[in-house]
Amino acid sequence: MFWTKIKRVIRWSFASFWRNGFVSLAAVAVMTVTLFVIGSLIFTGALLRTSIEALKDKVDVNVYFVTSAPTEEILSLKKSLEALPEVAKVEYISREQALADFKNRHQDDQLTLQSLGELGDNPLGAVLNIKAKDATNYESIAKFLDQGSRLIGDGKMSIIDKVNYYQNKVAIDKLIRVTNSAQTLGLFVILFFAAVSILITYNTIRLTIFISRDEVSVMRLMGASGRYISARFLLQAALYGIAAAAIALLVFYPTTYWLGPKTADFFFGVNVFRYYLDNFPQIFLLIFGSGIVLGVVSSFLAVRRYLNA
Repeated sequence: MFWTKIKRVIRWSFASFWRNGFVSLAAVAVMTVTLFVIGSLIFTGALLRTSIEALKDKVDVNVYFVTSAPTEEILSLKKSLEALPEVAKVEYISREQALADFKNRHQDDQLTLQSLGELGDNPLGAVLNIKAKDATNYESIAKFLDQGSRLIGDGKMSIIDKVNYYQNKVAIDKLIRVTNSAQTLGLFVILFFAAVSILITYNTIRLTIFISRDEVSVMRLMGASGRYISARFLLQAALYGIAAAAIALLVFYPTTYWLGPKTADFFFGVNVFRYYLDNFPQIFLLIFGSGIVLGVVSSFLAVRRYLNA
């Protein structure tokens, strides 16, 4: 008896899906747009994450030391920085390496190189290049450097000449704001389209119930339970989501194929088509799961209101 009811529910849901073709098409179209937006935000998120990580990799804090700073003091500070949980990596650049890098950067500027040669001595101090685990950690690292400055000489002069965090602070703060804004905007867009999809599918299911009202009344007279009646409309709405998910995934293939080379050139080598293929199982589950959930939730709300009426 149980399996007989299941077969009847499935048969009726498919029949109603095709019988009310125009109504089903409208629901599927709206859900396809919603799922396409959700999928697009997945790809956009991947591009943003890659771009932000690349930008984060370019953001760092440089500690410039006075020329008289003892190497052992600098290495001791480097060790202390590496022990901080906020620090990902600390690179030590000696005075000699700093001078070689400077000459390399200005190899086409003969005037600068000539002026440097006339000094006779290396005017550059050693440098520590600090990369944090997160952009929000740079401020605490800068405070640690302010509080933990080593002093040398009778005059107790700090071995640190300059920390460029405050010059980079504007760029770091902007990067943090962009990251947070992108995540918040993406969430609001998904919620907006999901709400629109649920509203339209809800009204579509109500219209389907209205069209099938005589059939539903007969089922009630014959003693059909509310669960049995609801199951038909829930499955029909799930079919809307499955059809919409299949269409969205099919549309993503040529779209990402066309956009792939363009995103690779612009977003630090990320090809959305390759990302689509490499992550297809996860994208498949997310899109199909979202479609079914949107359909079932919409149908549940509509059916519950009808049965309670």
